[in-house]
Amino acid sequence: MQPARLRTPKRAVHGVLLLDKPLGLSSNDALQKAKRLYRAEKAGHTGTLDPLATGLLPLCFGAATKFSQISLDADKRYTATLKLGVKTSTADAEGEVLLRRPVDMSTADVLAA
Repeated sequence: MQPARLRTPKRAVHGVLLLDKPLGLSSNDALQKAKRLYRAEKAGHTGTLDPLATGLLPLCFGAATKFSQISLDADKRYTATLKLGVKTSTADAEGEVLLRRPVDMSTADVLAA
């Protein structure tokens, strides 16, 4: 018979943690790691960033989780980096490259699009 594992007591943590989410980690994984680290009773995030996305992910704890709904409904701005002329098997950066072809566009063309 295995010995009973003691549960780590949770704490009432309140506030917002601004996390620079790294590549490869889902928003929920980031939230769960922070929640365990702070031993927080209650936590939530303010919107999902894909595992392939990096950037600011506000994590809310305790009473600040009420703020997360306001933030979810707020306007957001995203910046993307992409490669034109590359087709992959998964339509993202992780897939096998199936096709490459040159793309002839000027900066003016890109800004006008």
